[in-house]
Amino acid sequence: MTTLGVVFRPQSPPEELRSVVEYAEAAGLAGLWLWEDCFLEGGLTTAALALSWSERLRVGVGLLPVPLRNPALAAMEIATLARVFPDRLTMVLGHGVQDWMAQVGAAVESPVTLLREHTLAVRALLAGETVSVTGRYVNLEGVALDWPPPTPPTLLVGARGPKSVALAGEVADGVLLDTVTDPAVVRRARELVGADRKVAVYTEITDVAAVRDWVAELAEAGADTVILQATEAAPDPRPLIDALR
Repeated sequence: MTTLGVVFRPQSPPEELRSVVEYAEAAGLAGLWLWEDCFLEGGLTTAALALSWSERLRVGVGLLPVPLRNPALAAMEIATLARVFPDRLTMVLGHGVQDWMAQVGAAVESPVTLLREHTLAVRALLAGETVSVTGRYVNLEGVALDWPPPTPPTLLVGARGPKSVALAGEVADGVLLDTVTDPAVVRRARELVGADRKVAVYTEITDVAAVRDWVAELAEAGADTVILQATEAAPDPRPLIDALR
């Protein structure tokens, strides 16, 4: 069964988050998703707030740009949320927008290599393993979390190109596809990651009346989770929540 969510776009000020969380919870929405784009709200901070302001709502962060965080720190933060709010967190890692990464001095020569190394390290740490690795970008020596979550949260990789999508199927629980406008993209991703991995889809909606039919198309193509987002010019997700009631 395909699960549904909406995005609280970071073009909305953070002080509006609580009202959207409460609206989504009251509507029975399955999931609320958050971005971490430069230089807007922090993904982990807003996730903590959204989880604390709700009792049932599942919160996804898609995505955290891995050049901005050491994997040990990322695992510490994710583990804390996963322990306090079990079975309610989905985390997505990605290599980030390269212009922004360069702007903050965090760009690397091979973003995909960094994404691979970072994701493997974070996943192992969340599983309670002691991690020692000497990679091109990630270097850890005997690192283990004192408080790993009893059950690691769902960990996805954000991807667009075929190499990154295939990587998601290899090192994570699945893939988050960005700005999908064609169900064929979902079908190709499903083939690349395999039947035992998750395919989540961000898709922008301008015609609220067509939401149900579009969700059905994406589900038929192989999407496990469809995440609807409003436009940048009109980011309020509440009309989309209403369309899903």
